[in-house]
Amino acid sequence: MDQKSHRYSLALDALAELKTEVKSPPSQPVPAMPTLDRVLAEIGPLPREALFLGVASDGLPVLLNMHDPVPGPILIIGDAGAGKTAFLKSIVRSLALTHESAEVQFGVITGHLDEWEGGKSSAQRVAIFSSHETGAQELLLSLASWAHNNKNNKQCVLLLIDDLEAVTAFDFDALQNLRWLLARGPSRRVWPILTMNAARYGEVISWIPTFRTRIFGRIEDARVANALGGDSSSALDQLQAGIQFSLRENGGWLKFWIPGS
Repeated sequence: MDQKSHRYSLALDALAELKTEVKSPPSQPVPAMPTLDRVLAEIGPLPREALFLGVASDGLPVLLNMHDPVPGPILIIGDAGAGKTAFLKSIVRSLALTHESAEVQFGVITGHLDEWEGGKSSAQRVAIFSSHETGAQELLLSLASWAHNNKNNKQCVLLLIDDLEAVTAFDFDALQNLRWLLARGPSRRVWPILTMNAARYGEVISWIPTFRTRIFGRIEDARVANALGGDSSSALDQLQAGIQFSLRENGGWLKFWIPGS
């Protein structure tokens, strides 16, 4: 993402002094990551519009400004086992520690419902549906209707779709609702955040250009990585599977970690 359109990192002076225990330079062996509640306690209060994504190698938090639609919908891409679902679940856990349900809620559509059992107890949960349930398509309709009418509401809703391939078989109306949410959702405070298995990108290739913000987990095949937006300097095959991710920032690459559970 270029400098004009990328607004992920909120470089706040108050967040600059994290303890060295949350720093993990990429050239060093990967330590056991501090837990999420410990990391957030070190950072201190976040702006109300900030969604916590992870911790960069310099110790600063990587945040999404949920009141700024410029980044658009987000696609998390990686090999099987790269940590894509863990990333989404880390976002959900952070909500309980940083926001009230009146500020941010979330809904999940997943091809693997058993992996989301823990999220069902969250007070901020709108719904968690298998992609095979009719409720998943109804959730898209409900969010699109809410977003259509949401012009001034300060509340945000995260639409977490784990994985993109699982929803491409939805009926025409549901796919139209999804396309509308991808195009207009962030400007109406609905944030679609989707995952995709890098090796199967051919199955959803027509959807990929929709996502100008792409977060990469480990991708071992350089040809696949380059086809999806990587380059010779991205070194996506060197990311630590399960906990390390990378995104374009100001012409370079910002690597960051998700905390332990």
